[in-house]
Amino acid sequence: MYGVVTRNEEELSWSEFDRGFYEVKDVTGRAAEPVADAVNMVSCFGDNAAEESEALLPIDDEGTPATRDQPYFDWSYVCPTHDRYRDGLLELIGDAAAVNEDVRLDDIGFPRDEYCHCDRCERRFDDSEHDDWGTWRDSVITEFVAAAREKVPGRLYLTLYPDPYPGHLSRRTGIDVEAIEPHVDEFVVPLYDMAYSTTYWLEILAQGFEDRLSTPFSVELYAVNVDIDDLVKATEVASEYGTAVLFGYDASNARATVRRLDADAREGESFGPE
Repeated sequence: MYGVVTRNEEELSWSEFDRGFYEVKDVTGRAAEPVADAVNMVSCFGDNAAEESEALLPIDDEGTPATRDQPYFDWSYVCPTHDRYRDGLLELIGDAAAVNEDVRLDDIGFPRDEYCHCDRCERRFDDSEHDDWGTWRDSVITEFVAAAREKVPGRLYLTLYPDPYPGHLSRRTGIDVEAIEPHVDEFVVPLYDMAYSTTYWLEILAQGFEDRLSTPFSVELYAVNVDIDDLVKATEVASEYGTAVLFGYDASNARATVRRLDADAREGESFGPE
């Protein structure tokens, strides 16, 4: 099974794809109207527009904000305890689910291990029933996913940072996999590379998630400017593990890859007498 992740509505109807994911809110802060013929996809706590308000930004214990001009960040983040932003996200998720019952949550969690130490987070941790800061962070994200689940009558998809090692997702982002699995129907694991000239690492990570998760997952590959032969090879590896292979942000390249795979499969068929 193959799918596409896109910002272009017309690509959702291409026959090569069994499912489509359409970004109704991406990390730039750009918003679009949800569509009926795709899984609408919401970037939750990744949002470059957050730079316009210091109150939205997570900070570490030295006061450094999680913005795209800092090392290690490709985009800016919003603190997951900001109530007004959180409520707006849940409203957006509900609006998307009213158009198509399936929704995908992207960019869930805190930005990195050392976030967030804003006054609000410090106060809420102190007032909580948790003695461990990491456990408290996990509870914040789990409660958000549970609230989103109530808004989604269909399948709830959730993107995971591509690290299957036990404990790493909790420490890095506040995602307790075992705690959120009851709320999620399918995870999506982006295993992005600019070339896929080697694929052993892709197999290692996909196999790690196969062992880690009891919930089904799909593997998402990066399709932009990737050589078709290399993308075919990566797809063949990923398809051994995920329930589907999704292609991100270049539907034309993805379509060519699927056609090549279909042609290769037909060439391998035998119709002779048994």
